[in-house]
Amino acid sequence: MIRNLGIGTGRRKCAIARVFVREGTGKVEVNGKELGSYFKQGELVYMVRQPLMVTASENKYDILISVLGGGPNGQAGACRHGVAQALAQVDPASHASLRANGFLTRDPRMVERKKYGQRGARRRFQFSKR
Repeated sequence: MIRNLGIGTGRRKCAIARVFVREGTGKVEVNGKELGSYFKQGELVYMVRQPLMVTASENKYDILISVLGGGPNGQAGACRHGVAQALAQVDPASHASLRANGFLTRDPRMVERKKYGQRGARRRFQFSKR
């Protein structure tokens, strides 16, 4: 039977990630795919792996992530947030280093809504004097 050591929920923009940490060899799986094949860009793969590097637990645990909503950047940020929360749950001693690097803080930046009478969130329609 497979047992989850830690569970974390990560959020960023409109993306939500559920993260399950299990005993293993360092395999990271996102929505049934390997991490490198799900996130094509190297910096996004690096972003998801950052909490593992900081806590020196890259080859200790297998990580299973299910993420939905948002785009690639938001999903990678949500995964990083969730992995950090799950690792802090597994090893409370690593909480301080994860907090110091800002991985446990939810990034509050969201897309600003479009207002009526405007072309975008802040962009106005072109003004014509005559």
